[in-house]
Amino acid sequence: MTQKDLANRVGVSAQAVTNWLKGEDFPRPPALLKLAATLRLGFDELVHDSDTNVPVVAFRKEGNAKTSQAHIQQAKEMGLLLRLLVPYLPEQQALRTLITSPSTDYHRLQAAVSQTRQRLGIGEHAEIGYESLIGEFRNCGAVLVPVMWGKKHEHKNALHIRLSKEDVTFILINLDTRVEDFKFWMAHELAHVYTPDLAGTDEGEDYADAFAGALLFPEPCVEDCYQAIRRKRSERSVIAALFDCAREHLISVNTVYRQIQEFARAKGLPSLNISERMLHAVRNHLSGPLVSEVLFDPLPPPPDVYIAACERQFQSDFFIGLKRLLGERDMGPGYLQQVLDVSPRDAKTLYEELRH
Repeated sequence: MTQKDLANRVGVSAQAVTNWLKGEDFPRPPALLKLAATLRLGFDELVHDSDTNVPVVAFRKEGNAKTSQAHIQQAKEMGLLLRLLVPYLPEQQALRTLITSPSTDYHRLQAAVSQTRQRLGIGEHAEIGYESLIGEFRNCGAVLVPVMWGKKHEHKNALHIRLSKEDVTFILINLDTRVEDFKFWMAHELAHVYTPDLAGTDEGEDYADAFAGALLFPEPCVEDCYQAIRRKRSERSVIAALFDCAREHLISVNTVYRQIQEFARAKGLPSLNISERMLHAVRNHLSGPLVSEVLFDPLPPPPDVYIAACERQFQSDFFIGLKRLLGERDMGPGYLQQVLDVSPRDAKTLYEELRH
């Protein structure tokens, strides 16, 4: 079968097939399905040359959203295309921080977050801003890619793609989300970066959630909050006290509640006996602003302002490498659309800015 024959059967141009074979482009899902049917091959047989070369993906999901095979496949497609970008990125840090024996055991987890806070120069009782975590990603070979996927209930709020062979991790994180939740996702992703061998596993997700909660609200903060709450007599006053602690540290009240329950269990103390349904109902009315609203005015920002924020405020080399790639190779807006998972219109706007 010639490339032209294959192109006709799949319904694309012969040049598209040429680009696939050169690794300069990747089939969109409909074309990939036709390609698989035509060649009678599964996805893994089509795109993977070895198990060690498979992009490792992990989702930070919206609520109880389920990860389907289609979501995983799309993320792996993005990873394969991001591989083309790696040579154009600035040199990555060689010496990185790792948690060599990650454990959700309460005391070991508290020791790990205490060491992390010390390394960041943040006291035990201090509030952590997401800005304090940004440098850690860069130091650990991870490229932050702030995106604006919208506030609507998407499947994912953050996407972690690790290219093991290249030893580079890309983390796409949605700016159209509440500040308190954004901080948790950043801490969650940082835990993945510290434990690369666990990325993409259920064990890794459990550890990342546990690490994020403990980092944002560690035991010294929890103990103070617990003592204040134990003096409250009504459920309403307990919930109000939880929100006071959450506002003080600019984190989710759910994080405060979970950390207090873990603290009580580890110390053999009475747990909080309140309705989680009421807690979440109140929380939904007291959420903070979106990160994108804090960063940009007006919304959406012009492409140059958005790119500048990615580079300067999030210390991201993504668009620096992307500009180099576009300057040296014949890549169109479709490449941006695929690796950023954005609309064709947004991809074209960014492409024109980067090629300017």
